[in-house]
Amino acid sequence: MLLDGPVAAALEHIKDLGDFVVASPTPFHAVAEAGRRLTEAGFTELDETATWELVPGGYYIVRDGSLVAWRIPDGATPGTAFRIIGSHTDSPTFKLKPRPDIRTGDGWQQIGVEVYGGPLLNSWLDRELGLAGLAVIADGDQTRTELVKTGPIMRIPQLAPHLDRGVNANGLTLDPQQHTAPVWGVGRPDRGILDHLAGLVGIGRDQLLGYDITAYDTNPPAVFGADDEFFASGRLDNLSSVHAGLSALLHAEPGAYIPMLAAFDHEEVGSSSRSGAAGPILEDVLTRIGSALGYAGQDQLRAYAGSVCLSGDAGHSVHPNYPGHHDPQNRPLINGGPLLKINAVQRYATDARGAAIWRRACAAAGVRSQDFVSNNAIPCGSTIGPITATRLGITTVDVGIPLVSMHSARELAGVNDALALSRAMQAFLTDHA
Repeated sequence: MLLDGPVAAALEHIKDLGDFVVASPTPFHAVAEAGRRLTEAGFTELDETATWELVPGGYYIVRDGSLVAWRIPDGATPGTAFRIIGSHTDSPTFKLKPRPDIRTGDGWQQIGVEVYGGPLLNSWLDRELGLAGLAVIADGDQTRTELVKTGPIMRIPQLAPHLDRGVNANGLTLDPQQHTAPVWGVGRPDRGILDHLAGLVGIGRDQLLGYDITAYDTNPPAVFGADDEFFASGRLDNLSSVHAGLSALLHAEPGAYIPMLAAFDHEEVGSSSRSGAAGPILEDVLTRIGSALGYAGQDQLRAYAGSVCLSGDAGHSVHPNYPGHHDPQNRPLINGGPLLKINAVQRYATDARGAAIWRRACAAAGVRSQDFVSNNAIPCGSTIGPITATRLGITTVDVGIPLVSMHSARELAGVNDALALSRAMQAFLTDHA
């Protein structure tokens, strides 16, 4: 094992990450699981429609598929700054369309889905998939919400090579409309998928007023390799950072800052929503905390000026079969430690001051860090980091664990990196940077 520290601790942490992923097939489930863990640790869930009276202690809110959690330390004043871990709860997938039932003349029952984010489409083929998400239900004159989750219910079948003789020589080409509709039945034209989902929560189809339902791979996460060094799972981009930040917040010792976790939805599609990083959710919470602390005059801007956000999102390990796609000098590898993500045109928000804060946190935690920068010939992705820095003017630094097969239905990580990221985040929250 490549990371300093006991092997048992890394395996225990990665098992907990696996449990978190299994409990979180969608952003709605992820924030519900995070909320459950926070409540068990003594945090209080707040209602955004109520007036907040904040005393020292832990709090959190849930807005759709997003969560913001924080701890007010003893002695917090209007000038107390924030240490924020930002992450996102969503992952590339397929979203259930309106009127989703597709009945072919040949007897298959299929489901109409829309591509969400930028998944590697081929990685979703020939897997047993489930559906999960949020249902809005008529309840008398009111509405209520329920989480929905099926087991393995559908599959996107690939065409056999006998019927596509050039597939291996010429490459697989998928039409996202024609070739990604999952099958979920045959010979049952009377059955509808919305009726099935309604039945799972004990209601009639007419009570299902709205839904936000997506596909997920039902294959559970796995540790493998001769030395148990690899971890394969869906949704590591970005539940790996949500879990690391949650663990860091729950274990961080009180310090001079207000520690916070902000887990946003919709990063994979641009973050422009009421629960995305480009929306108002984080600023809303910061403003309300400041109001409870008695902000006056320049206090809010003073607090922001002293605050730092650690934007946690997965990055790329060097790929063994495509080494030329990476920068020649900066060659991060899974199990080599979490990444410091750098980009000259600010697709990542890291600057010199942020890099120094991250490196001090890693040193305090006894964690090795690796630099990631893109090959100049290959465009760089982005994160919630630049959005947060732009919206709030808070120093922001981009980090995350290295992955292989990012945006696959099943991504590959190193067992050691998840614990290392969480330890560095904990040091960041507890003033060791």
